[in-house]
Amino acid sequence: MFTGIVEEIGTIQSIKRNPNSLQFKIACTKVLTDVKSGDSIAVNGVCLTVNEHQSASFTADVMPETVKATTLHSLQIGSPVNLERAMAANGRFGGHFVSGHVDGTGEIIAVRRHENAKYLEVKTEQHLLNYFIEKGSVTVDGTSLTIFEVTKDGFVISLIPVTQADSVIGQKQVGDYLNIECDMLAKYMEKLLAKRTEKTAGAVSMTTLAENGFLNG
Repeated sequence: MFTGIVEEIGTIQSIKRNPNSLQFKIACTKVLTDVKSGDSIAVNGVCLTVNEHQSASFTADVMPETVKATTLHSLQIGSPVNLERAMAANGRFGGHFVSGHVDGTGEIIAVRRHENAKYLEVKTEQHLLNYFIEKGSVTVDGTSLTIFEVTKDGFVISLIPVTQADSVIGQKQVGDYLNIECDMLAKYMEKLLAKRTEKTAGAVSMTTLAENGFLNG
């Protein structure tokens, strides 16, 4: 489990490319402070397991399903990546619940600046649209962000100066692709409501409507 607060920007040091899988060696320092083999580190929002680690780098494998579902296949030697260790139970929870399991990808279709803010408009896959609400949370390349506006094809986010400086998303431009993880609470709610709908199919009542939030008072 992660919070979406990026700890460090690492650099892809080497890549081993297999037909359907990858292995990365990533240069970094901060996230290695207390690392052990088998620990989880989010790389651009994707939960990866540490295979080996040295004083200034670690290696991690990317399985075929992860290659297909994320943007990790587009990384090159020298690419910067957002890094975050798994959430500790004794620390402040600064973002929102992030699993590191990417739901889909999005494309930046517009970038604009307004004073100290950088706005990104992101077009996403259609099956993700139900999970976005204004002022809600979304994880973009492992960064916990607030949705500024919901559009017909995705959402708009606004980056404060700290996020622009401390996360790779601050360097992204039009045409770049991003890993998207939707708010897991929204996904759980959808599943629960779908189950309730199945159980009460054909038996809609005032009680059912009230229980599902369609009646006030």
